[in-house]
Amino acid sequence: MTPTLATYLLRDGAGVPLVLLHGFPLDHRMWASTVDRLPPGVRVIAVDLPGHGHSDLGQLPPSLDAAADLVHTTLREQGEGNAVVVGLSMGGYVALAMAERHPGFVHGLGLVDTKSTADDDAARDARLQVAAAVTGSQTLDAVMGMPSKLLGPTSELERRGLYATVYAWIRSQSVAGVAWAQRAMAARPDRTHVLRSFTGPVAVVVGAEDHVTPLEDAHHMADAAPAATLTVVPNAAHLSTVEEPDVVAKALADLHERAQRP
Repeated sequence: MTPTLATYLLRDGAGVPLVLLHGFPLDHRMWASTVDRLPPGVRVIAVDLPGHGHSDLGQLPPSLDAAADLVHTTLREQGEGNAVVVGLSMGGYVALAMAERHPGFVHGLGLVDTKSTADDDAARDARLQVAAAVTGSQTLDAVMGMPSKLLGPTSELERRGLYATVYAWIRSQSVAGVAWAQRAMAARPDRTHVLRSFTGPVAVVVGAEDHVTPLEDAHHMADAAPAATLTVVPNAAHLSTVEEPDVVAKALADLHERAQRP
C-alpha cells in the first residue's frame, strides 16, 4: 500500500514554491514560526514525512530514497513542476535525496541543521537501537529526552516554553513512524557528491549551538556546493527554526529570491 502524505499550503503566492521538510521526530508544525516571518508573496508548502504528523506509513520500506520519491510524486500530482526544497535534519537528508533523484524538480536547496554525510558505525547502531526500543516497548520513551538535545543552552535559559512545545510534538508521533525514520536514516548514504554537481542556489543554515550537526558539517556542505551561502544562527541549536526563526526566515527568503532569477 502506497502511503498518502499530508501537505499544507502555509502561505499562498506566486512563483516557485518553498517546500518544507521537517526534522525527526517532529512534523510540519516546527516550521510555523519561520513561515510567519517570510516576506509576502512566497508560496510555502509543508509536508509531513511518512509516518509523521498526519501522513500514512503504509508498507513503505525504511528508505529516505523512497520518502524522496513519494514527496516528489505527491507534489507533482498537486500540479507543482518544480520547487525550492528545504529540509531540517532528517528533512535535509530527504531534500538531498530529491536533488539526486529528481534534479529537474529541485531548483534550490535549503539545508538547515543537517549534514550530507552518512552516519558512522556508532551513530548507525544508536539509531537501530532506538528503533528496536520503541518497537519492542510500543512507546516513545526512547525519544522523549530529545528536546534537551535539539534545543540549546540559550533556549534552556531564555525559552523554557519551547521544551514543552517540542515535547508535545514528539509525544504526538507514532511508534511505527519513529522506528521507520531511525532505520531509514541509518541506511542513508553520503550525498556530498550531490552538492558538488548541484548548480542551483543552496542555503546552508546551522545553529551556532548545534552539537547534533555542528558547524563543521555545515562548512562541509557549503564548501561542496558551487552556489552556496552559509548562515550561522546565533543563540540557536539543532532547532534553529523555532529558536531563532527571524534569522532562518531571512536565509530562506534569500534562497527563494535567488531561485527566481533567470
